[in-house]
Amino acid sequence: MIRLRVKEVAQQKGMSQRQLVLRSGLDIRIVQRVLRNSNTNVTLATLDKLAKALGVDAVELIESVPDDKPDAPSSSSTE
Repeated sequence: MIRLRVKEVAQQKGMSQRQLVLRSGLDIRIVQRVLRNSNTNVTLATLDKLAKALGVDAVELIESVPDDKPDAPSSSSTE
């Protein structure tokens, strides 16, 4: 699963929600959704705007984390 790190990076940079909205040019509802839910889907364009507003590479805003649910059992059996 991919998790967004926008909230953590913004906090590290000391950037408020309002500053992020102003610097990114994104609608406040989009920024609120991203800050509230780190698993929300965003477009690459939105990710790019957030990264530029925060002064980081977009790769710093995403993190791969294990899924909450265990993988389904394998269909191959060993006999």
